[in-house]
Amino acid sequence: MNIFDVDLWSEIWITIMRNKTRSLLTGFGVFWGIFMLVVMLGAGTALEKGVLKSVDGFATNTAFFATDRTGKPFKGFRKGRHWDMHNSDVEVIRKTVKDVRYISPMLFGGRADGNVAYNDRSGGYYVRGVHPDYALIERQRIFFGRFINHVDMLHKRKVCVIGTRVQEELFRKGESPIGQQIRVNGIYFWVVGVIEGVSGVEIGGRSSESVSIPFSTFQQAYNQGDRVHFMSITAKDDVSIDRVEQDVKAILRAQNKIAPDDEQAINSFNAARIFSMFNALFLGIRALVWFVGMGTLLAGIVGVSNIMVVTVRERTREIGVRRALGAKPSKIVVQIITESLLLTSIAGMLGMCVGVGLLGAVNTVLAANPNPDMFFVSLHIKFGSAVAAAVVLLLSGMAAGIIPTWRALKIKAIDAIREE
Repeated sequence: MNIFDVDLWSEIWITIMRNKTRSLLTGFGVFWGIFMLVVMLGAGTALEKGVLKSVDGFATNTAFFATDRTGKPFKGFRKGRHWDMHNSDVEVIRKTVKDVRYISPMLFGGRADGNVAYNDRSGGYYVRGVHPDYALIERQRIFFGRFINHVDMLHKRKVCVIGTRVQEELFRKGESPIGQQIRVNGIYFWVVGVIEGVSGVEIGGRSSESVSIPFSTFQQAYNQGDRVHFMSITAKDDVSIDRVEQDVKAILRAQNKIAPDDEQAINSFNAARIFSMFNALFLGIRALVWFVGMGTLLAGIVGVSNIMVVTVRERTREIGVRRALGAKPSKIVVQIITESLLLTSIAGMLGMCVGVGLLGAVNTVLAANPNPDMFFVSLHIKFGSAVAAAVVLLLSGMAAGIIPTWRALKIKAIDAIREE
């Protein structure tokens, strides 16, 4: 095919204009199909990014453990016994389970009106005792100062890290909280940092509304002995947290005289399973988007094929005369397929441009009015998806011309001339 053949393009243009009403209606079907596909792909991508943003900065290969009443009697202990995790459990897990990357025991001090105060200001905030590794499991955004470190743990320093909302409500505008003393549940601590959680998954309350104290200091200051309320464990890269979870449960049962088959005594939450569910959900959404979009596009393509069939039927005599005058079948085939491809491409590319433009306009509006609770983030279509849509469009345009081409090739010159 010679794309610079003026006669060919002239014939194509005349044919399209001769059937312009039919061409416009059919072209709109293709336009709408690709437009809907682009918009749905953009919305699906934005939803996925919005949901994943809520867990951004959170170690996905993590499991959490807490105690519950025992479900079975064991070694003289009755069913329904209360029990606690201890520092010794943490150390045994750290030494025994080699696939553990981070381990962070935690304590919770609750939240009550006026439990945290600075000078004449007070408020109700979450209080928690954390290990330095906690910031590696749930990443923190540090605005001022630093996070709790291992030296704080070793010397049981009376220091704390406060959330951004705690700073805003207890300290005056422009006043630095670093180096100031605040009263937390009746005990004074020096502020060494101001933080905010990066992800929406925050243990023991939002970091922005919390006061975090070194775990060892919390145990001593609030007479917790060696108790552990909660434990977070992250597995090493390329290691299944499921296996680590089972190993940790086995150690906790053995350490605390719990029946080996007692599933009730230990509450655990496996974050990796939730992320796997997210991935499966988004895979399903992408498949649904392509299915619905392709169905809409197919309807438009069928319309293009139908109009080409009608066009070939109306031009039967013309095709017969051209065949009688020596026109090669390949030239007729090229003309029909090119007409189909041109009509599909123009309508489809216009639909793609309008769809991308709409996504850009909505994205601009959302960016101008940010909302942290918004699930749709960065409405756009991925480059790979756009290329795939364009390829599907072109292949569909060629496919739409196959049936009319087959009909055109079946026409004999003498029969075509005799048609009218």
